[in-house]
Amino acid sequence: MSSDLSEADIIALVDENETYPERVWYTIAAFLFIIGCFQWGSLIHSKFARRRHYESDEETATTNDIQYKFSLRRIPLAIINFYRVVAFRWTLEIGQSYTLNMAEVVVTVAYIALLLIYAFINTTSVEGQKFDMIYWSNRIAMLASSQFPIVTALGTKNNIVSLVTGISYDRLNYIHRMMARTCFMLLWVHAAGEVLCFPSFRETLNEDWLRVGITAMVAFSILIIVSLRPVRSDIYEVFFYVHFLGVAIFLVGGYYHTKGAHGSYWIWPSFVFWAFDRFIRAVRLVVFNHSYFGLKSGSGTMDATTEMLSEDVIRLRLRRPPHFHWSPGQTAYLIMPSVSTLPFEAHPFSIASFDSSLLSIAQTEDQSGSDENSDTQVLGSSAPFWKELVFLVNVHGGFTKKLKEVAVRKETVKVFVDGPYGPSPDLGSYDTSVFVAGGSGISYTLPVFLSVIEHVRKGKSSCKRVVFIWSIRGAEYVQWIEEALIKAVQLAPSYLTVSIRIFDTGSSSTAQSMDEDSSPSNLIEKNGTHEQVVTRKTSSTSSRLLSLRGVKMERGRSDLDALLKEEVSMASGSMSVSVCGSQGIARAVRHALRFPVSGPSSILSGGPSVTLFVESFGYA
Repeated sequence: MSSDLSEADIIALVDENETYPERVWYTIAAFLFIIGCFQWGSLIHSKFARRRHYESDEETATTNDIQYKFSLRRIPLAIINFYRVVAFRWTLEIGQSYTLNMAEVVVTVAYIALLLIYAFINTTSVEGQKFDMIYWSNRIAMLASSQFPIVTALGTKNNIVSLVTGISYDRLNYIHRMMARTCFMLLWVHAAGEVLCFPSFRETLNEDWLRVGITAMVAFSILIIVSLRPVRSDIYEVFFYVHFLGVAIFLVGGYYHTKGAHGSYWIWPSFVFWAFDRFIRAVRLVVFNHSYFGLKSGSGTMDATTEMLSEDVIRLRLRRPPHFHWSPGQTAYLIMPSVSTLPFEAHPFSIASFDSSLLSIAQTEDQSGSDENSDTQVLGSSAPFWKELVFLVNVHGGFTKKLKEVAVRKETVKVFVDGPYGPSPDLGSYDTSVFVAGGSGISYTLPVFLSVIEHVRKGKSSCKRVVFIWSIRGAEYVQWIEEALIKAVQLAPSYLTVSIRIFDTGSSSTAQSMDEDSSPSNLIEKNGTHEQVVTRKTSSTSSRLLSLRGVKMERGRSDLDALLKEEVSMASGSMSVSVCGSQGIARAVRHALRFPVSGPSSILSGGPSVTLFVESFGYA
């Protein structure tokens, strides 16, 4: 027992409490290094693959039938596709809204196992006698404390893990939550060991080190509860406030609690990582919003106009600053002091516009056939998609509900932009690109779709077929992006096949209903009066869109399984599928691209190598 410990046992226990957390760190660092090698290697390979595509285009065109013959040379590609399916398309589905892919499941199990192994190995004395609970529970506390720096880093927007692995912060957020909850579990084991092993526990409650430890655990417990998906998705603002305060209380309390046990050196780096991220974000805010800070003449450069596109979708439009650039698929954090409860709240939204001159060129080319009368405001006009910063905001509760009240009155709001963040998918080496979106999911898929067409025009992409699938609840949703789609189709080179499939899931009529809709106006109450917001009759533009080759609008839900399998059967070489929508849409796409569609037998027989990109809705 504890009273019988020899000096050798005590030395060994102290040494293990110091070295085992270090070994865990070495293991995690090695894992991240391997992931980084694969990620950056894949990026470099895609660049070379694109170059090879250019060199072999003519040969492929004349010998395309050879690609459909069985070939053992495709074994490495078959192994890669097998890994993609198993790791990212096989999923553990919990309810209707929670999905974990197998890669996340394996990482979770491996991480928990790693910590438990180092917590319970060598828990006997040199004579083989079992130690008391207090010894391995203290080791657990040291192991958990050693994880706080990386947990903190993974929760920030600018972190070294993203730099090393090439994985964006938003995709690392699940790992952040998983590691935090694992540490939470271990710390409660430590707390239980303290209570059970010390009969005089109550008498020591007046000691500061114990009080701050208890306070830290209470804050951590509340933080874990509000971080659960149902809470943080339904009342994100509550999660935002509690997360900010809870982390500060927990880390400060943890630092002073572990100081006496010489474990505080694991805690203070967390403050450094957090401060570094905040410093970078503050610099970016000043740089991208400098007119607000008196660094440039003029004001209101980043003021935004608001309008309701539908009952639950807001469009936010900001004048496009010449110094602000982004890539398709990236997001930005918007700070609106006049709308949010706290002035420093930052909310993430995908940038729905395209940072390119592609569509403005299209407008110049198509100017002769355009309508000269532009005095009437068009509700849902897609012109800003290449002239401004555009965000499509789904209305839920809290912040977005307040923003809706502003949008109904069509008021202007001051916006600070922090961004852009996240990666932009590199689709230049794919022969076929398919985009699947639901509702406002086009915030992600539309800019990437437009970028593919631009890169093909400039000779930077080997894509030969691009497919755009969009599910909407009403035919009027087409107005959001119809001009952008029309100009994109008109600009597409003759050797690029463009297919646009729009599915109206909420209306009992097809595209013809758009032509018959002659409702001249909507009434929006403003300052006690009624302001008439004119909505252009959709027949002229929608008929132009539907008359274009490859554009089709259908009634009812899209059969994504059949659509994707049809595209795979038509494709050769490499194929990308990008999806942004509800959990149901993402699940349907994953299911459709499992075995045998992307299986080894298909690849070895000359089928396309399929890569899937999934962008999630919401904060969760």
